[in-house]
Amino acid sequence: MQRTDIADPAYFHKVVDCQYACPAHTPVPEYIRLIAQGRYGDAYMVNWVSNVFPGILGRTCDRPCEPACRRGRVEEAQSEKPEPVAICRLKRVAADMKDDVRARMPGRAASNGKRIACIGAGPASLTVARDLAPLGYQVTVFDGEAKPGGFIRTQIPRFRLPESVIDEECGYILDLGVEFVAGRRIESMKALLTEGYDAVFVGCGAPRGRDLPLPGRQEAAGQIHIGIDWLASVSFGHVTRVAPRVIVLGGGNTAMDCCRSARRLGASEVKVIVRSGFEEMKASPWEKEDAMHEGIPIINYHVPKAFVHEGGRLAGMRFEVVEAVYDERGRRSLVPTGQPEVFIPCDEVLVAVGQENAFPWIERDCGIAFHDTGLPALGQDSFQSTLPQVFFGGDAALGPKNIITAVAHGHEAAVSIDRFLHGQDVEQRPAPRTNLISQKMGIHEWSYDNQTSLDARFKVPWAKAEIALASIKVEVELGFDAATALREAHRCLNCDVQTVFTESACIECDACVDICPVDCITFTQNGTESELRTRLKAPALHPEQALYVSGQLKTGRVMVKDEDVCLHCGLCAERCPTGAWDMQKFLLETTKAGPACRDAVGGTAGVSA
Repeated sequence: MQRTDIADPAYFHKVVDCQYACPAHTPVPEYIRLIAQGRYGDAYMVNWVSNVFPGILGRTCDRPCEPACRRGRVEEAQSEKPEPVAICRLKRVAADMKDDVRARMPGRAASNGKRIACIGAGPASLTVARDLAPLGYQVTVFDGEAKPGGFIRTQIPRFRLPESVIDEECGYILDLGVEFVAGRRIESMKALLTEGYDAVFVGCGAPRGRDLPLPGRQEAAGQIHIGIDWLASVSFGHVTRVAPRVIVLGGGNTAMDCCRSARRLGASEVKVIVRSGFEEMKASPWEKEDAMHEGIPIINYHVPKAFVHEGGRLAGMRFEVVEAVYDERGRRSLVPTGQPEVFIPCDEVLVAVGQENAFPWIERDCGIAFHDTGLPALGQDSFQSTLPQVFFGGDAALGPKNIITAVAHGHEAAVSIDRFLHGQDVEQRPAPRTNLISQKMGIHEWSYDNQTSLDARFKVPWAKAEIALASIKVEVELGFDAATALREAHRCLNCDVQTVFTESACIECDACVDICPVDCITFTQNGTESELRTRLKAPALHPEQALYVSGQLKTGRVMVKDEDVCLHCGLCAERCPTGAWDMQKFLLETTKAGPACRDAVGGTAGVSA
């Protein structure tokens, strides 16, 4: 194996598993340390730069960072089921406990004469506005609703996300000088293009819920509702109660919001019914747990066959019972068990079986190409359409995902718009800014707390059930208090503080090998990666995580470190008699729109097919 090039930003970025997994690449360990120091405002601003909506995401994020968290891989004796750091809920701590941060937001910039239209006021469009407005762009955001937020406001129930949090964080963006045009749905792309905008961003989401055209659907239409439309009606107060017995069809997060909302609106019996297995449901594990915690059963392997109606009213549904069968290649099929169809009585059905993109307002002869799937043809990283001045992001670009993915798209699209309007190739992406800073403050002292906490993950307290289930507007999760937040923050392993090895200083005493608590350091003869992995002191079992390999040492051996299970405890550096090991904080900041994202010399605007 060749010597590891730690100057490559991608190497240490991948070691910071949580940041690497986050679509917006939020520097998670950095803001968790700030929370531990009680610097909540600083932690909030670190979040705001990258994920834009810390208070919203601290309550609703899909948490791709948490399954990646190293804590869930290395913690063994502390709990029966090792759990990651509560990254998402610590983000909420920063939002809830911060001081007034309005003075720390960017100021309004002088106009640069360029006008940007954002269609839809969801997270992708608001991220574009947040990135471009401080640069002097005149950004106008159009939305059919009275307030900004898009699906954040209309589809996430108030018991998960209070409206005051949405108003606050959308307000920060509008205060940058962004013009919000409420109550205007764009009906024609051609017409909008005649209004003189230099660039257009489409962030209108995936606004159409899928239906189930089963027998009885039309006859019982009054008691059958599309999940996302029903949630919007609940959000706006148009729906304030439900029938006693409710079936929710679907296994995603929308289905979980529907069933929990129905429970609060007075349903005495709510069932979630899915055609797949429980483990295959698309809903986040914690969303399923929350629903079951509130007494809502989830019935799996039931395929809906018909809506049963009597006298023009819904009486129930018929289901076929299936089982999962796998072929020799591991492909799954749902096969009928042969059992009689199951009838489940109900008074109302909420259909939450998926969402689709809908662009009836984009004329097909305006220059924007679409795939057969109905999604626009875009540059892979630029989000530029085949009409060069039009860009997409969020669910409108790649189909239904989540808020943090929409934010990541917005950042990338803003970079593309900025480069495009400066005559530069939008397919060229700016490199991130990185650095490595030694944390040494003495012989055995570091500027971060390197003691590994043995605490298990702390549970977020809930409001009492009799209070939480009595109102659709009572927030269920209460959030961590300061003392619990501190202890949960100490569970972070500081994965951004890297072990940096200098082979010229090494005397091969093996002291670091002896003291390493997880046996992740080995001194051995070099070899091919696949063979070398079998000779390590503790075999490296996850090939997706690179090995840290030194150059040749005086004895001809090399140092090999398995980054996958390293605790970043610093014991190797403390024990080393020559200072060959050092603990250095790696900070990666993705480059946002602005001068840093542009080439030094202008080029030609790129057009992506």
